[in-house]
Amino acid sequence: MKKNFILDTNVLLHEATAIQRFTDNNVIIPLKVIEEIDHFKKDQSELGRNARHVSRLLDELRQHGKLNKGVELSYGGTLRIAFPGQTYKNGLSADDQILELAMQLSKSEPLPCIVVSKDINLRLKADALGLEAEDYENDRVDISELYTGHTEVTAPAEALETFRRDGKIAPPEGASLSPNQYVLLRSETDPNHTVLVRFDGESKLLVPLIPCPDEVKPVQPRNKEQHYAMDELLNDNIKVVTIIGKAGTGKTLLAVAAAVFKTMHEKRYRRMLICRPTIPMGKDIGFLPGTLEEKLNPWMQPIYDALDFLSTGGRIWKRSRDGNKDEDDRIGIEPLTYIRGRSIPNQFIVVDEAQNLTPLEAKTVLTRVGPGTKIVLTGDIYQIDNPFLDSMSNGLSSVVEKFRPHNVAAHIVLGRGVRSEVAELAANLL
Repeated sequence: MKKNFILDTNVLLHEATAIQRFTDNNVIIPLKVIEEIDHFKKDQSELGRNARHVSRLLDELRQHGKLNKGVELSYGGTLRIAFPGQTYKNGLSADDQILELAMQLSKSEPLPCIVVSKDINLRLKADALGLEAEDYENDRVDISELYTGHTEVTAPAEALETFRRDGKIAPPEGASLSPNQYVLLRSETDPNHTVLVRFDGESKLLVPLIPCPDEVKPVQPRNKEQHYAMDELLNDNIKVVTIIGKAGTGKTLLAVAAAVFKTMHEKRYRRMLICRPTIPMGKDIGFLPGTLEEKLNPWMQPIYDALDFLSTGGRIWKRSRDGNKDEDDRIGIEPLTYIRGRSIPNQFIVVDEAQNLTPLEAKTVLTRVGPGTKIVLTGDIYQIDNPFLDSMSNGLSSVVEKFRPHNVAAHIVLGRGVRSEVAELAANLL
């Protein structure tokens, strides 16, 4: 049965193509939403780009019919722009006009009427008025089933001995593994006899992890999840790495350490590029004076801290910050604001705090990857500062699930904090 879906502004700002996601149902955009979209069209952020995209889509549809009557969509269903009669002039807020329109349509049309919004309070108000309301869930991931990237499998003792001798082994019968999934292989007869392996998606075999090189010191894996993370970071055949972990699990430090090793020591990549989205925690302090580098310092300080920790006696990082041209070319630290339109070949890219990206922004970043480039996305999906995202709808969670079946990607969830006892307790208790 067809339904009428009334879209809130935040749905279209979150995903510009949302009007195409309702198959053969009717999509209704309140006139007030068009006005709010217009307020964002000059914004240079992702919200502004989405606002302009929505305007272009609607203008294209206008060529095929009257938007107030309803225009057929290529994906099925119709789209129309509507407003709640004379009440439009009575100074109602945007939320109230959307709800007023929904109430009118639910009384005048036989089809079920559903308000779609990412605003929790609007959904609560709709429910109080007896209206159906839903979150926009096209890009949401079931967080309870989010892929962890590793598992444990029991195998015969002979299989473990074969692996130690030959360096590879077929997975035990009945084991269902994804490409580049990590496995703790445990002996059936001796539970203390274990080995850490990776499932190679091309050969369909369990293979050993890459040992952590001495040059990565002072960073060394402290638990099995960090060993898994270091393996995927050092493996040049894995082009897309995602690492999720709470505060203090070492995700950023491991990624930066691997980038320094691969770029400075192995010279496998021409340059390391480290990026972060500029989303503030809490209230924004406003305009920052100075040059672009000076403006970026507050945002990039965690990266500077990691590089300072890794530079033994300051040899790598402090030389570059003191103006050594050769070293400056090898280390790039940039915001994600200006990445659109670029092509980035033969670089090791680390995108920190990737949980603050929308799925569309994550797509934009990944489509910048050129030949010979490896990209790492790290973040904590429970510490999201973007008001339009949550642990299920952010770009990092989306990349984990979409790339899971592909041989070029690997993922790991870091569970245990290693920063300090205080940091671990705070992450778990607060």
